[in-house]
Amino acid sequence: MTLRIAVETIPHAQQRYPTAGDYWWDDDGTFQVRISDLGDWRKELLLAVHELIEMGICRYKGIEEQDITDFDIAWEKHRAAGLVMTVDEPGNDPAAPYFNEHGFASAIERICAFQLGVNWIEYNQAMGAL
Repeated sequence: MTLRIAVETIPHAQQRYPTAGDYWWDDDGTFQVRISDLGDWRKELLLAVHELIEMGICRYKGIEEQDITDFDIAWEKHRAAGLVMTVDEPGNDPAAPYFNEHGFASAIERICAFQLGVNWIEYNQAMGAL
């Protein structure tokens, strides 16, 4: 199988649900990644790296993309309803089916942020402002 990856930066309003980064596998095997426009290519690259690592590990471990998406959408609906959330995003919720994989991808993302001169706090604030 040939690995094909398509990463695109899009306006945040065009995401499938309220998320800064989204991914899925097409039927032809293409790994699709959509990153919300953060106004800085470095921040968008960091987000893309996170999504690539997370989905690759999830696929290797047999964690279905649809299970991830379903969890994320339900989590975001709870947040929108004003329910108390103890974490800032669905992947950080220990109930997430991809909790460990998300944490690993976040660690790599943070290391890359340092190398790219991106302030981690400002980066997270930019995503939170979407």
